[in-house]
Amino acid sequence: MELILKYFPNLTDTQIAQFSALEELYKDWNTKINVISRKDIDELYLKHVLHSLGIAKIIEFSNGTSILDVGTGGGFPGVPLAILFPNCQFHLVDSVMKKLKVVNAVCEDIGLTNVTTTHTRVEAIDKTYDFIVSRAVTAMPEFTTWVKGKVSKKQNNALKNGILYLKGGDLTDELKVYTTVKAFLLSDIFEEPFFQTKKVIHLPLKYK
Repeated sequence: MELILKYFPNLTDTQIAQFSALEELYKDWNTKINVISRKDIDELYLKHVLHSLGIAKIIEFSNGTSILDVGTGGGFPGVPLAILFPNCQFHLVDSVMKKLKVVNAVCEDIGLTNVTTTHTRVEAIDKTYDFIVSRAVTAMPEFTTWVKGKVSKKQNNALKNGILYLKGGDLTDELKVYTTVKAFLLSDIFEEPFFQTKKVIHLPLKYK
């Protein structure tokens, strides 16, 4: 939890309580349903919570912003972002029901009311959002086909509507077809070695 306060020192008491509760909740749920790898659960705040919040260092979502989290798994990056931006709406989607069971329980336990979840493949979602977030569920060309037509026309934020993707490694080949893509290095923001190769990829997407 100290790690979160290091980079986000201006949290409200409610946000601090919500972030603080995550470790015990996820550790308890992980004994029943394996949503976070056993080797990572002890580094929940570094590898999952703070990593998710890397997006919040790239953009401060305006109130009322709608965000779709694709392949959310145990709720990342959606849950940490929803705590940080209580006046935004988050829709967390995953094709594995048991993972969403954990997400729903965690949200209920910490009183997170700006999150909805749907058990489906993202292609079946028939709504539009300001931003689509995800943590490296597939290569970007495939991901863009999944979310085609799901980006809202109306602009409410400093960054153009589109995808905010958390990914690591050399992405040169994967992203070379996109002329408007921008990669933000998390190593420029977070000093921990874990973030050395991690990036937030912003890809503006045209609406229908």
